[in-house]
Amino acid sequence: MEIQNQELLFKLSMFEQQIQQLQQQLQAVEEGVMDMDSLSIGLDEIKNSVGRDVLAPLGRGIFVETKLISDKLTVDVGGRNFVKKSISETKEIIEREMEKLHEIKEELNEKIEDVNEELTKTILEAQGE
Repeated sequence: MEIQNQELLFKLSMFEQQIQQLQQQLQAVEEGVMDMDSLSIGLDEIKNSVGRDVLAPLGRGIFVETKLISDKLTVDVGGRNFVKKSISETKEIIEREMEKLHEIKEELNEKIEDVNEELTKTILEAQGE
């Protein structure tokens, strides 16, 4: 009986760890979606800002005042390959990335459901013994 209880506690602990890991991954995906959405909004603002002074981020809350001379963007398309893109082309890339993130989010939610079902099944089996 003691061994069965230890096995049950071990299984429950494993399920809990799996759920926590999946939830962390889900949170990272949701943050990615928010970042992409924010980026898309920022691109819309660039359309009307050519020739104006703007604050350009340097990183970690540090900005520099600069004049926007073009709405052509230099985009990393993977593997540190940079190409010139228009705002609309860049927004298409962002949309595709957001679609991928939404697919990953759905997969993670399904995995969480699967683990929860296994957890419930394990608990019910243990109660039936």
